[in-house]
Amino acid sequence: MSRKDFGAKPLSLPQPVWIIGTYDENGVPNAMNAAWGGISEENELSVCLSPGHKTCKNFARTGAFTVSMADAAHAAGCDYVGIASGNKAPDKFANAGFTATKSSLVHAPIINELAICIECRVIEFNEKSCILRGEIVNVSVDESALTDGKLDMEKAAPLVFDPFNRAYHVIGEKVGDAWKLGAAMLK
Repeated sequence: MSRKDFGAKPLSLPQPVWIIGTYDENGVPNAMNAAWGGISEENELSVCLSPGHKTCKNFARTGAFTVSMADAAHAAGCDYVGIASGNKAPDKFANAGFTATKSSLVHAPIINELAICIECRVIEFNEKSCILRGEIVNVSVDESALTDGKLDMEKAAPLVFDPFNRAYHVIGEKVGDAWKLGAAMLK
């Protein structure tokens, strides 16, 4: 077996494609694409964001943000909010084809078109490390992505980012149940 070294780079699979939602000083929703993030505690998530983003200015003022899962049906809009700057395109949110409902729990927008949303309060943002930590206040899922009251992965069609090839993929088929698939190996 042979291996190829890629060096010390941020290459990990899968990487979620998160759309970070905030309100600007005029109450206009803004969104940006962020792939370097994850759950970091029971009720906390962390994401890496460069301080120059309009999103960072917004959550510094409001103390809140949302994290929506990008999906296959809205891949172009989700990519767009990652390449257009909110500092230069004030109507970026609408240009992506997004509409918003204000969260009732935090001062941040829920993107109506994206089925899964995590509503967060800012715990801290370290400009030196670029790490934003957020307290998870609520997770909401649009009924369109549910079957029998449970998340249906095929309906949700969440995207993952492939940093090796700079591509988006939809999460694939189920291969087994967690905490059961390997149980036979415990014996």
